Order: sequence, then C-alpha cells, then structure tokens
Amino acid sequence: MRTTGLIVTSNFVLDELFTMLFATRPFDLASSFCNSLLASPRLSIEFVNPNRFAAAFQFRLKLVDKPKISFTDITSMVIMRELGIVDVMTADSHFQQVNLGFRSVPE
Repeated sequence: MRTTGLIVTSNFVLDELFTMLFATRPFDLASSFCNSLLASPRLSIEFVNPNRFAAAFQFRLKLVDKPKISFTDITSMVIMRELGIVDVMTADSHFQQVNLGFRSVPE
C-alpha cells in the first residue's frame, strides 16, 4: 500500500542519514540522492533549535532505564509531540518503549 503526504524529519535525522550515505556510497550517488531529497516538496525539515534541544535533554534525563535511545531519536520524539505526530517510519523499537503513543509505519 502506498500512501501520500508530507514527510516530516529533523536536521538531526538528516545529519545521520547524510553522514551514512557519504560514508558508504559513491560520492555522486550520495550527492544526487541528498539533493533530490532536499528539493522534494513533500519534505518538511524541522530544526532542533535551542528550546527543542533543552526539552530533549530534559526528556533524556527522565529515561534513566533506557540508555540506548539515541539523542537524535529523543529530539525526534520532542518534535513529534510538539507537532502532534504519532506515525513514525522506523524499524527502531525505541519509539514504542517511551509509551507516548507513537506508531511505527509500517507495522
């Protein structure tokens, strides 16, 4: 099943993606993919600004029993809660472990 809509991500997630692509793929391929992604009208980039960073750090401190959740994931969770987003494209179980009502897509 194919769905359409806006894809929301953060500058932190794109940082991780771009780092991985340029480290593992030929430069021209990585560059072309990243440029196409950034030019997509379906992509909305949310920036981790100082307020979101501070909120993510406070949330990180509450997750004492979950040390393996990345700070990038935590910043994504803060942004998702702020924007009312519950669906997340991930194979990562961390989004369910925090019990904030996030749903992995596809399930």
